[in-house]
Amino acid sequence: MILVVVVAPFLATGFAVVQLWQWAVSWRDLALLVALYVPISLGVTAGFHRMLTHRSFRAHPAVRGALLVLGSMALEGPAISWAANHLKHHALADQEGDPHSPADGLLHAHFGWLFRIDQADPAVYCRHLLTDPVVRFVDRAFPAWVVLGLLIPFALGGWTGLLWGGLVRIFLVHHVTWSVNSVCHTFGNRPFATADRSRNQWAVGLLALGEGWHNNHHAFPRSAVHGLDRWQLDLSARLIGALEQVGLARDVQRIAPEAIARKRLRATPNSQPETVRMDGL
Repeated sequence: MILVVVVAPFLATGFAVVQLWQWAVSWRDLALLVALYVPISLGVTAGFHRMLTHRSFRAHPAVRGALLVLGSMALEGPAISWAANHLKHHALADQEGDPHSPADGLLHAHFGWLFRIDQADPAVYCRHLLTDPVVRFVDRAFPAWVVLGLLIPFALGGWTGLLWGGLVRIFLVHHVTWSVNSVCHTFGNRPFATADRSRNQWAVGLLALGEGWHNNHHAFPRSAVHGLDRWQLDLSARLIGALEQVGLARDVQRIAPEAIARKRLRATPNSQPETVRMDGL
């Protein structure tokens, strides 16, 4: 199932590239796809998720605005709504009211929940964001950022640039992000006992730039680092660390190794959900 949900679309895209090579796609198109996929994905992972929603670090206003604009280009909704839905997910993870629990079906968790009208109320889940001038500006201008995210690849690569750097990129970013909600609450291992079904899934970890270490994240929601083990690649955490090194990020939240070890000792890889305190909520 993991191959069908996560890997198959990427294999199919690769097959399409081979079939269309030098007819409808070129190295320039693929380079444009990667060049936009990475920063826009980081806008979602480091910007929308870790910075805005969980306040895992504070960024210089210019960096804060840039990350939120990049996240908006992913076409996953305005910044404030995105944060509200994610905070509701953490508050009710895999319980009644969770916006995207696999308990209601894998497809519901993946994208079906987007069609429901009962989206999270920002006044309940992230009231503080409603008075943040930078966040409000980016949030209100959401349609403009989406259009900009399509105009850039068109300007750089014409119609094929728009196809690969715009539409294909949106498809890939969407399904990788949604896989965190669906795949990472269904398949993978659980090194930490949490009050939900969250799991670590290496494939999503790589494609989502560190977000696939999802059980780690639910165990320590405020941590700016999701890849807690050395082998768990987390490009989003590396970006945050680089920003910190040059003085553009501060108050970066990291979990002490002793705290990680203590919590890990209470869990087994296949442990079932249990009621524990959700740190940082």
